[in-house]
Amino acid sequence: MHPPADLETPLLLLDEARMQHNIDRMQSRMDALGVRFRPHAKTSKCAEVVRRQIAAGARGITVSTLKEAERFFAAGIDDVLYAVAIAPAKFAHALRLARAGLRLTLLVESVAAAEQLSAFGRAEGHGFDVLVEVDTDGHRSGIAPADPWLLDVAAALRTDAAGHGARLAGVLTHAGSSYDLRTPAALEAMAEQERAGCVAAAEVLRAAGHACAVVSVGSTPTALSARHLEGVTEVRAGVYVFFDLVMAGTGICRPDEIALSVLCTVIGHRAENGWVITDAGWMAMSRDRGTQKQAHDFGYGLVCDADGRPLPGLTFDAANQEHGVLQWTGGDGDDAIALAERFPLGAQLRIVPNHACATGAQHPAYHLLPAAGGVGDVLPRWERFSGW
Repeated sequence: MHPPADLETPLLLLDEARMQHNIDRMQSRMDALGVRFRPHAKTSKCAEVVRRQIAAGARGITVSTLKEAERFFAAGIDDVLYAVAIAPAKFAHALRLARAGLRLTLLVESVAAAEQLSAFGRAEGHGFDVLVEVDTDGHRSGIAPADPWLLDVAAALRTDAAGHGARLAGVLTHAGSSYDLRTPAALEAMAEQERAGCVAAAEVLRAAGHACAVVSVGSTPTALSARHLEGVTEVRAGVYVFFDLVMAGTGICRPDEIALSVLCTVIGHRAENGWVITDAGWMAMSRDRGTQKQAHDFGYGLVCDADGRPLPGLTFDAANQEHGVLQWTGGDGDDAIALAERFPLGAQLRIVPNHACATGAQHPAYHLLPAAGGVGDVLPRWERFSGW
């Protein structure tokens, strides 16, 4: 679909048909693997997107901030996993949400956090459900499955006779290093490493007498690469809903499955340098240059025409806050002189992002390219939120 020519830019476009295809693809895979799917809503931060995911079969959501938990609860989503290790200053906020009726599961990775949350719950007369974060790939945080510290953290999650405090509900892991992989074999191996490590942690806890009902794993690359998920109860993934150039670089999606792009407008030229200047700089795209580590570096994003067709002659390697500097690489100096004719003042272009989460965070709303196609006078707008 070609967007209306009079739109003020930059703005964030969402291809509805591609988004729905991505939602259906992931949900079908999770159904086939026999696990509950709990999508990560940090990518979209949009109630309308999450409603599509739940309509497809998702059960509950994952969030990375308590603001997300609060906003989605207000939108009618009542089963939320806060998948970042909680800090003591946030205990009271979590309690307010739980007392309002939200089924909120929290995450810890240390004895100190487990002890403090347990004491807070007992003092406030509330029982929190808690997962322990497990490190299965050395990517970020969590406890290794064989580390004795795992049992110490579980033992520190305690409740009183009335059930107030914090109780162990299970284990969680995220194989974030999967983003750095490039081949199907490597992704499949990482998916199995993630699964096996988290299941092993659950078995260690159960052998020590702890209940461990939830075994939660997930990232978009591993979710789409796992051969089986024996012992896993739920999977989390987020960026799959839109995909992006980093995901395309891992081989998880094709560029024509990416649902997000930033619409921008040509505002000037520097013919002697072969530059096309747009109104979408790094503030519109974010500073994420995640494709730098991949086989093809797209700079600040893949440049396309207004219909979303890639323009291989233009690269987006330089940006200021509100200026995107596109470099013509398609030919010699004569081609550069003709840039103002090829991409005239006021022409629309679209930039496909490196990282959907980061680019989305720069914008207040999605402007939908309807699934039916065609040109509309007004693009439907879905609000998104940001911050903590």
